[in-house]
Amino acid sequence: MTEEALMLSLHRDATVTEHALRRYYSEADEDIAPLLQSEQYSLFAGGKRIRPALTLEFCRLFGGEEEAALPFACAVEMIHTYSLIHDDLPCMDDDDLRRGKPTNHKVYGEAVALLAGDALLTGAFEAAASNTAAGAEISAMAVAYLASCAGRSGMIGGQIMDIEGERRSLTLDELLKLHSLKTGALMNAACVLGALAAGLHLGDPRMEQVSAYAENIGLAFQIVDDILDCTGDEATLGKRVGVDAAHQKNTFLSFYSVEEAQFYAERLTRTAVNAIRGYAGSEMLCALAEWLAKRKL
Repeated sequence: MTEEALMLSLHRDATVTEHALRRYYSEADEDIAPLLQSEQYSLFAGGKRIRPALTLEFCRLFGGEEEAALPFACAVEMIHTYSLIHDDLPCMDDDDLRRGKPTNHKVYGEAVALLAGDALLTGAFEAAASNTAAGAEISAMAVAYLASCAGRSGMIGGQIMDIEGERRSLTLDELLKLHSLKTGALMNAACVLGALAAGLHLGDPRMEQVSAYAENIGLAFQIVDDILDCTGDEATLGKRVGVDAAHQKNTFLSFYSVEEAQFYAERLTRTAVNAIRGYAGSEMLCALAEWLAKRKL
């Protein structure tokens, strides 16, 4: 698949996801207007919508219907957005810019931003649990899996390891665990929920290949993030660069040169691609993995 075709596929998935997300905000309530505005400010701030694309594409890969995957795709994107809002708060990374715009708390204040993140997190589980197109059994599996990936055994667990890592040097094994949780877990949820929407169960042997793809692209994604934080351009990235160094964070560049880290990301990408290449219709997912490893934004 060419890069142009990949971008068209990503744009299509992003458009479908955004239309579905807007349905969750179709009813206005003036009494909570600041909260709704704050949620939507970050949720519709742009971005490639990589995680919901993974959900939709894995559902298609295994012969599922888009309608069954969309609530799960929305749920994953809501959780991702909540995590960005909270990451940017002064008590965390204290960032002023996200996707080229002022961060949520800079526009709405810390209290509203905090609540907007909370509302997105709980809204995500409401969306996943009420997925009638997937059915009650699959939706229950998806909610439990998503909770595990988003909570202490996943993203939040990785975040606390990241915070603790500002106080001491981590080993490479600790750093790998940190990012498998902080970044990789939600990527894994996005892929697995797509397969669930297609009717696969968690015990299906094919889920091992889904997870292998997800875990490897998640780690490669983080390695490239670390590289871009060191070498990227703020105008291109739409956020501050050099944040990791300023916070004395442990990164892959604590252990590897930029060239070595890039090679590592490409090796992980090959492993991810090999996990699913044998499936008919996997071209978009393979191309996406390769693009993520070489991206500049």
